[in-house]
Amino acid sequence: MSNSGWHHTLMDRLKGESALNKAFSRGGDLGELYYEESSVTSLVLEDGRLEKVITGSDAGISLRVVYDNHQAFAAGNALTPSALIDMAGTVASAVNQGKEIERVVIKDGPYGPAFLPQISPDTVDTTVKADMIRRAEKVARQYDPRVRQVKVVYGDRAQRVAILSASGRLAADERVSVLFVVQVVASDGDRLQVGYEPVGAAMGMELLDENSPEEIARRAAERAIMMLNARPSPAGTMPVVLSSRAGGTMVHEAIGHGLEADLAGEGLSVFAGRIGETVASPLITVIDDATLPYQRGSFAADDEGSPAQRTVLVDKGVLKSYMYDCQTAFKAGVESTGNGRRESYRHKPVVRMTNTLIGPGETDPDEILSSTREGLLVYKMGGGQVNTVNGDFVFGVSEGYLIENGQKGEPVRDATLTGNGPEILKLIDMVGNDLGFGIGTCGKDGQGVPVADAQPTLRIPAIVVGGRRE
Repeated sequence: MSNSGWHHTLMDRLKGESALNKAFSRGGDLGELYYEESSVTSLVLEDGRLEKVITGSDAGISLRVVYDNHQAFAAGNALTPSALIDMAGTVASAVNQGKEIERVVIKDGPYGPAFLPQISPDTVDTTVKADMIRRAEKVARQYDPRVRQVKVVYGDRAQRVAILSASGRLAADERVSVLFVVQVVASDGDRLQVGYEPVGAAMGMELLDENSPEEIARRAAERAIMMLNARPSPAGTMPVVLSSRAGGTMVHEAIGHGLEADLAGEGLSVFAGRIGETVASPLITVIDDATLPYQRGSFAADDEGSPAQRTVLVDKGVLKSYMYDCQTAFKAGVESTGNGRRESYRHKPVVRMTNTLIGPGETDPDEILSSTREGLLVYKMGGGQVNTVNGDFVFGVSEGYLIENGQKGEPVRDATLTGNGPEILKLIDMVGNDLGFGIGTCGKDGQGVPVADAQPTLRIPAIVVGGRRE
């Protein structure tokens, strides 16, 4: 897909400089021309049937002008200079500042790809991808007779973007990703449990060499059957050890969204106006980092053309920064942290996380477990929700175990964790020297973008655990 300097050739062909100048002819504070071309493959196998096979490509362009904290936005897929000039006129007509910005003159910005796939998905036939999901389904089905339903999802995407900002910065990026998910439903009488195992990264088909479809399916089936056999979780306030295997759901939900500058700037975050304050234990450092090689939320340039960055949000418990896109940064009088992201050219950019993590500490994870006499050990988080205004959250636990005499005990099911993000972050008293990643698609403002999150093994000395009686 790549060829050096293609974004300059594209802008010359589309007369992007002229279009952006026309879009800003009646004023504007910031904005951009955004071009995208993408190709996708999606396969879904459910109950032994290949329910969905989608392959396709798309290309389009959008123009956005931000003025007086308002936005004029238009998008389309007519990729000709005349169509783009017409779009620019439509955008300009919505702006009534009556002042023309300094003429846009193109200068180089960040350029990707940040890292190349070893095996590009477009070099692998769809029949081979279909065989992968059938193999995974077979392994899950044969794992145990109590497996009732199996769903396997494969997806890949190749995306190329070029962004010309009102400042004249011309950035480009190329991104390739692969996703493989197995969901297993097991039942025994009236009892039902779900095992879910997702694997994804900003890489090519080599991802499935490192994590074979069969192994992904086995892990999902094993979790479903194990939880089916598990006793109900005890309820009450108790110590909880979050294994690094749990991924970073806690950091993503309990603090991540609250540190997005649009929510903080509107007073919709419990962390609003608290820069410089202690918001977590001194053991806790929170980072958003789009530069991590091959992680699902990584890129070379964000969707406003800002370079990928590593942003320390919380440093040893002290709130240092929010995550900003260009609009929130302009309003706050700071620089963008490279967190302007959009689902496609049809969407306006909004502040989003990339790869968000709690940094590793210095304690051996085994020491954290052995020093906790009793409580709950969490290996896998489930779904949940958080109120960013007050920080309250509820998370499900899809794989958990009792802690008995400082050791991993028997599995328990139907556990939930309930608490308040800032309070829990301040309570954490042990942080491991390991780090485990999870993946997801983060939803906000009707858009979804790929993200990763991570954490070391953590101990929360007291948190409310919900259970369920038989």
